[in-house]
Amino acid sequence: MPLISEITALRATIQDWRRQGLRIGFVPTMGNLHAGHLQLVKTARQHSDKVVVSIFVNPLQFDRASDLSAYPRTLEQDCQHLSGLADAVFTPTPELMYPNGQQQQTRVIVPGISQVLEGALRPGHFDGVSTVVCKLFNLVQPDVACFGEKDYQQLALIRKMVSDLNMPIELIGVPTVRAENGLALSSRNGYLTQSELAQAPALAATMHAIAERISAGEREFAALVQDASARLNDQGFVTDAIDIVDASTLLPMTEHSQAVVILMAAFLGKARLIDNQVVSL
Repeated sequence: MPLISEITALRATIQDWRRQGLRIGFVPTMGNLHAGHLQLVKTARQHSDKVVVSIFVNPLQFDRASDLSAYPRTLEQDCQHLSGLADAVFTPTPELMYPNGQQQQTRVIVPGISQVLEGALRPGHFDGVSTVVCKLFNLVQPDVACFGEKDYQQLALIRKMVSDLNMPIELIGVPTVRAENGLALSSRNGYLTQSELAQAPALAATMHAIAERISAGEREFAALVQDASARLNDQGFVTDAIDIVDASTLLPMTEHSQAVVILMAAFLGKARLIDNQVVSL
């Protein structure tokens, strides 16, 4: 499994595969891989002949320098996880991806969806995501790319970008991988203490409770959010945002909505945990 750090080497590898008529799968990551990431790679393998995984901690999507510097870099361990699963690992540097600096970088902005919900809480974050994913798509030129459904708004953002820019890429959303206790697997879980790890499944449990009430016909979403927020805060969380919106548009539900998505975000200690669940109406 080659470790590729230069664009010319990556393109040469891709061109060689193309000459052989092979179908290429791609999984972009920021490293610190866990079982959820590996499921993305396994899914990409099911839909392609060769799989490229990128590991790049993208500075363009961080709004705080302290978060960027604190993000765990575990390349050696990540490559061990990927051995036998990926055919190439692309590990560019910020200087390679943004040779003229971040301020001079052309940006890809997905209107609307990048500015609501998480986008409103973290201005500029999704512009950094769409820009780096667009650049990586241009470099790898995959036939298929896999993203986790845990980052629901991010997946919706990428789907819209691919559609709007007529990219010939099949996007596959991979269901959230969970621990036995229901906790969604995430690199952020590494920030949790042992006691916090025991508390953390309450986020998913609270989300499931909201889903059951919606499935039973409850539509007073503001009351559901208030109750859930109070429940989490009583259990040691600091609720950041709970939203219940149309699953397709990420806008408030209308009479035409066929499903809603419950989007959860809460702090537990140093970790900001997120989760989501789609509920058919």
